[in-house]
Amino acid sequence: MEKVLIIKAGYSEFLERNHSRKVSFGDVLRTTPLLHLYKEDNVTWVTDESAYPLLENNPFIKRLLPYDVNTILQLESEEFDSVINLEKVPGICALADKIKAWKKFGFRFNTFTGEAEAHDRAFEVLAVSSDSILKQKNEKTAQELLFEMVGKKWNGEKYVLGYKPRTMEQYDVCLNTLAGQKWPNKAWSAERWNRIEEKLIEEGLKVSRQDKQPNEILTNLHDYMDWINSGKLVISNDSLGMHLAIALNKKILALFGPTPHKEVYFYGQGKAILPDPVPECMPCFKPECKKEKPCILDINTEKILEEIKKIQNFY
Repeated sequence: MEKVLIIKAGYSEFLERNHSRKVSFGDVLRTTPLLHLYKEDNVTWVTDESAYPLLENNPFIKRLLPYDVNTILQLESEEFDSVINLEKVPGICALADKIKAWKKFGFRFNTFTGEAEAHDRAFEVLAVSSDSILKQKNEKTAQELLFEMVGKKWNGEKYVLGYKPRTMEQYDVCLNTLAGQKWPNKAWSAERWNRIEEKLIEEGLKVSRQDKQPNEILTNLHDYMDWINSGKLVISNDSLGMHLAIALNKKILALFGPTPHKEVYFYGQGKAILPDPVPECMPCFKPECKKEKPCILDINTEKILEEIKKIQNFY
């Protein structure tokens, strides 16, 4: 049994070059397949405290620590067999460098530039996250790149979510309508959500819609996970809701515009829905679109209805 430290606070998406103090919950969740490699080991995971609901009661995590001053001081005096740093925040990279360990993976601190750099096996991930052209050409899923960072091959390992939802399926379709502040042009328009909701109800389906839910579902992760679990099918943009639907084994149709759909693997549960026609600039990785109409608005409701009808045993 090895002692393993994973640092994933969510401040920097491991396949994006930018970072902030805003937590990317979806990126925290989509790194959990890595835990399958260490399920027999003693794993400590460091994250932002707000992401705890995604990692609590995880059967493969022995110890969950918040990223704060006390944890930093503790880890600087602790020893591990392996440290896996999935954050590109310079300060976190500097911390990871100071922790005593036989093996280190992911990102480290460049004392000359003051920026994050890659350990040997993470060069491709850092290149893909830093170079928009390489990112557009990338054909590998996030899981493939994640496993390669630690010198392993991904064999279809799934997300690991410790939370056990308190709800049962009660809706045919949950419409996950909201996009985060970081990527406003991921959002489909309210007009289109209204149209698909009306069409689904006309088809006799029971529909629940995120932006019509009580405030606690929008602000509390436990309640939000319960809501996602209440749907048989989830229609979502590229967001935490999409990743939760994957983790909870829901059928899913995910709407993509500025972000790369090829990085997402649906485990046979659904598929990515793209604009028609697909523009040459997609994916652009820009939070705001300067064109007259963002490409995601070229996804029409008829296409989504056609895809729903293709889902086996849905009706």
